[in-house]
Parts: sequence; structure tokens; C-alpha cells
Amino acid sequence: MTRTVRFSELGGPSVLEVTEVDDPVPGPGELVVDVAAIGLNRAESMFRQGTYIEETRLPAGLGYECSGTVSAVGEPGRFAVGDRVSVVPGFSMNDYSVYADRALVPARAVVPLPDATSWVDGAAVWMPFLVGYGGLVETGGLTAGDHVLITAATSSVGLAAMAVARRVGAIPIATSRSSSKAQSLLDAGAAHVVATGEEDLVGKVLEITGGRGVEHVFDAVAGPGVTDLCRATAKGGIVTIHGLLSGQPTIFPAETLPDLWMRSYTLFAMTHDEERLRRAGEFVGAGLRSGDFAPQVDRVFSGLDTIVEAHEYLESNQQVGKIVVTVR
Repeated sequence: MTRTVRFSELGGPSVLEVTEVDDPVPGPGELVVDVAAIGLNRAESMFRQGTYIEETRLPAGLGYECSGTVSAVGEPGRFAVGDRVSVVPGFSMNDYSVYADRALVPARAVVPLPDATSWVDGAAVWMPFLVGYGGLVETGGLTAGDHVLITAATSSVGLAAMAVARRVGAIPIATSRSSSKAQSLLDAGAAHVVATGEEDLVGKVLEITGGRGVEHVFDAVAGPGVTDLCRATAKGGIVTIHGLLSGQPTIFPAETLPDLWMRSYTLFAMTHDEERLRRAGEFVGAGLRSGDFAPQVDRVFSGLDTIVEAHEYLESNQQVGKIVVTVR
């Protein structure tokens, strides 16, 4: 039997339950991973609450990202039993989930995990850096010298986006609600930090950029705050929305007639495209080998039975970096 996390109603962390199901059996294009560690993401909290970009079909499983060892394959392919791997978000959680001690996943959503990389790091590194690379470099065209404003910067994606910006020679400006996390963000690679609860965002960004505004915005929040983000953007700049943390409608501020591009980005645009995922893997892999990229792990919980506590911590907004749950 396999221990897995399920929920049969939408709501807070307490709806999550650990239950036993039959061991998964892979079909063509699938494999089974004996899970060692799970990386938690905001998307999973939203999916659990019913506020994610796709409707939650109940009862449901949860989880996009893990590390572990291949224990069964549906057909011969790139991976064999015994291979160390990481699973990246390349599927719907209505179809597959990784909060379990054995996870059935599509082979296309699996990448090799180097022997030198720990299980915890293997569960923490891929999703944040793939989002940062895909949204900023591959589709956003971020280049050396550009200023990029990164919201929710203390999240794992925010921290990875700053590292991606640094690697291409861009200048990351991080936002946080208060100045209490400013030094942590500067230590993590931010060139500047704006405390949005204490400072005027637009005025501070214009001051930093000499009145020009930023060439790029990488926003995980969306909602009404996008108006100020657009006001802080340079003419011809790009506002990329990759998350919906506000849970509120996002309206293009047409009344100000901003001369900019505003677009949405999801990781699926890349993880469902084999060639784009290959390019992203090469970029992230090179950053890992050079030391430019390193997973930022805030806290590790031990065992599937801590999943409710881990989700409560995820929603506390105390973390700076990734939350990981080890399974073995």
C-alpha cells in the first residue's frame, strides 16, 4: 500500500488527510517514483482552497514537485528503475500528485537528479528556477543592464528570479511588505528592496531607476496592485504576471494608457514543450554547476504526517525560500 495525502473538501490545511491506497502501476508514458522529499508551492495551497487557475476536482491529491528514485516504468524510455530524479510541474494535479511515499507521474515531467544533489535540494530547485528562467529570459527577453521588479520576493520563485536576473546581468529590485525581510533579500541577491507597506512603490522604483522605471516586472500577486506596477514600468517595458496570490481580479489600467506589454505566464507553457524544457534544463543546470544557483530552503518538515503543519507554515508568510517535507 502507498501512503498519500488527499482531501475531499476545499478549505484550509486541516482538510488534508494521509490515507492508504493501492500501489500505483505505471502505464505508457508514466513512471513511479519512490518519493524522498516534496517541495511545497503556493499553487498547491490555492488548489486546496479552490482558488487555483484550474478547478479542483474532488476528492483530490496534491503536489507538483518532489525528488526520489524511479521504482517502476510503464515502458522503456529515458529513465530506468533505480535512477535518481526530480519531478517538475508538468501536469494537472487533477491527474497526478506527488504528496505520497510513491508517486505516479508522467515521464515528460521528470528530470535527472545529479548524485551530488541532496534529496532536499532536488525537491526545492527545479520549479522556482524554471519559472524564473521561463518567465524572465525565454519569454521575457531579460538582458544585461535591465532593471526587473520582483514581487513576493521572499518566496522560492522570487528568490530564484533574483538569481536568474543576476546570472544574465540584470538588476533585481525586490518587494516585501515590510522592511523586516530587507536584509535577507539583500543577502539573497537583491540590488534594492522596496517595503511596499512602508514606502511608495512607484516613487521608490522611479528613484532607483533615475526616473525611467523598470524594463521588466515579474509579479506573483496580480489584482489591483498591478496598476502601481504598471506606473513603475518604463515605456515599452513588460509586466509578466505568473501568479494570482491576491485572489482578486486583475484589470489592465487602460485609463492611464501605459506604453507597455502586459502578459501572463505559467510554467506549463514550458514543461509541456519538450524542447523548451530541454533549454531550461540546460540553463538551470549550468547555473547549478557554476554556483550561481542554489536552492533556498527555509524549513524542512519530517514525514507525511507533518503535511498540515507544513501547509500552515506555508500560509503564515514567515518563510524566506522553499518549504520541504521529507518522506524518507
